[in-house]
Amino acid sequence: MTRLGQALRERSAPRITPLDLFRLARRGWVDGERLDIGALAAQLGIGRATAFRWVGSREQLLGEVIWSLCEPLLDQAAAASHGRGAQRIAATCEYAIRAMLRYRPLRRFIELDAEFALRLMTSKHGPLQARVIDKVRGLLQFESERGALELPLNIDTLAYLVVRLAESFIYADVISDQRVDPADAGLAIELLLSGRVEQRAAAVTAKKKSSSRAKR
Repeated sequence: MTRLGQALRERSAPRITPLDLFRLARRGWVDGERLDIGALAAQLGIGRATAFRWVGSREQLLGEVIWSLCEPLLDQAAAASHGRGAQRIAATCEYAIRAMLRYRPLRRFIELDAEFALRLMTSKHGPLQARVIDKVRGLLQFESERGALELPLNIDTLAYLVVRLAESFIYADVISDQRVDPADAGLAIELLLSGRVEQRAAAVTAKKKSSSRAKR
């Protein structure tokens, strides 16, 4: 067959790629479907072994799906947060935590199988935590290089601690059956980064008192 003939044949019968499998998995996950690689392969008309060869495992595919939704959220949080130094990083994290707590597909995923979800999303062996840490490291480096933040710890250690602190607020209801305020997460992260949070602490306290009076 000539190259033209081959191109014409492929045009009439598009080749399925790993991205097709990924997009199908992501749509299903957002809609609340259980991710089953065998079922996805059948929908695409490919072999189950081929699908597993493409994605590695169900956990790896899920990690990529969730990361593809979390990454733009983190970028949006950074773009929406103003200020400089510790204040900006704390505001970025608080924004992201609030968004994740409101994101129904993620909450549903955690509620259905909390142990598996936590293992997937907080394990150093999965793609999620390492990439989030890398994002936070980038924020720390940017603020440090422009002279807005003096890092109190090694940057890699600091990025890890910020992410672990944020995770403790995102999964607090699952881990310890507690309801937490994302504003406290922002306050804790700013404290970790700078130790100077008097004004922010006063503002958060005033907001809570005002909210409490309004409920009475």
